[in-house]
Amino acid sequence: MASVSSQPQFRYTQPPSKVLHLRNLPWECTEEELIELGKPFGKVVNTKCNVGANRNQAFIEFADLNQAIAMISYYASSSEPAQVRGKTVYLQYSNRQEIVNNKTTADVAGNVLLVTIEGQDARLVSIDVLHLVFSAFGFVHKITTFEKTAGFQALVQFSDAETATSAKSALDGRIIPRYLLSENISPCTLRITYSAHTDLSVKFQSHRSRDYTNPYLPVAPSAIDGSGQFSLGLDGKKLEPESNVLLASIENMQYAVTLDVLHMVFSAFGPVQKIAMFDKNGGLQALIQYPDVQTAVLAKDTLEGHCIYDGGFCKLHLSYSRHTDLSIKVNNDRSRDYTIPNPAMVNPQPSTLGQQPVQAMGGPAAHQYNGTPYAPGLQQPTMPPQPSGGWTSSVPAVAQQSMPVQMSNHHPYIPPSSMPQTNPGMMRMPGPGGVPPAA
Repeated sequence: MASVSSQPQFRYTQPPSKVLHLRNLPWECTEEELIELGKPFGKVVNTKCNVGANRNQAFIEFADLNQAIAMISYYASSSEPAQVRGKTVYLQYSNRQEIVNNKTTADVAGNVLLVTIEGQDARLVSIDVLHLVFSAFGFVHKITTFEKTAGFQALVQFSDAETATSAKSALDGRIIPRYLLSENISPCTLRITYSAHTDLSVKFQSHRSRDYTNPYLPVAPSAIDGSGQFSLGLDGKKLEPESNVLLASIENMQYAVTLDVLHMVFSAFGPVQKIAMFDKNGGLQALIQYPDVQTAVLAKDTLEGHCIYDGGFCKLHLSYSRHTDLSIKVNNDRSRDYTIPNPAMVNPQPSTLGQQPVQAMGGPAAHQYNGTPYAPGLQQPTMPPQPSGGWTSSVPAVAQQSMPVQMSNHHPYIPPSSMPQTNPGMMRMPGPGGVPPAA
């Protein structure tokens, strides 16, 4: 029996029903357009539009079964397909005999609105702009913003359902006034439904949540700048306070990443003082300390989103840490203080031989790496791959079998001007002495 995807446009095997199922509609299709589509064949007594994950499906119910059959038969034999706003609409009998408009949470009026901001720059719309828009209809108690699969959304709490209904009726489908947005933000549309919430929980005033009923609510320190103002970047996210310590998260860990690998990567921008590695949220993270903020900023801007190995393996995501000086109590294969001469001799026993996990600045405890340098299910090559695009250095063959990269504990400072060009997805590191390796 053929699969559903290989069946023709009309399901002839489906028992006829006076309810028709329509697909491939414009997502903003209205009830009036559905009625207009079915009017030539009979009386449309009920509709249900904007259903499905993409809101591009609908149901129409005729007063009589023969009217539904007439519509299906006409378009099955016609060379001109059914269309709405220039889009071809696919028809079939529904497996239901009538449309039951069961009210969902989004249909039940409440005092909290769920607002979806649509547009290329939706994430740049701030809470202050939303407050200006919705406070025109009544006192706004609280606003929270978040990102879901549906896009950038907000919950807006009013005093009562009547005020919320008034705001919904006036603003649903409307574009945020241009004078409220900065010039670099493209037009944004509001899609509004009711939320099941009745009282939002706001614990801190921040760039993502506000409680306008409690002026004494504490302000999240990470959400304001030195002048006491909420600080947002051009991408709409909170500006991170710069630090000399970077937090590196590594994704797609197909190969092991060691302290020596991290040291080689990050010391290309300046002397690395300390590194601490730990496992968190099922992935590997590391704290890398530079002597000054400027070096950390340069490293973050250059390395963000790049991969240590070719093929998209071991991708780096960097942010600034709130730490300024890491506390490295022991040097092993998970933490290293490069400011101590001959750090490898401070603790010759690696953490795999019973050392307690190292904790950097009160952060998450460093757990023992399981020792497997390759992801489960991958065939282990005879030799670990070298870091991508010129990261290799003159390393004896015996040393190459022990880890992806070998390097001295005192990697010389390499000024940014001597850095070779980096391409997206691949970083090229200088060879020994700051000279790029030969092709």
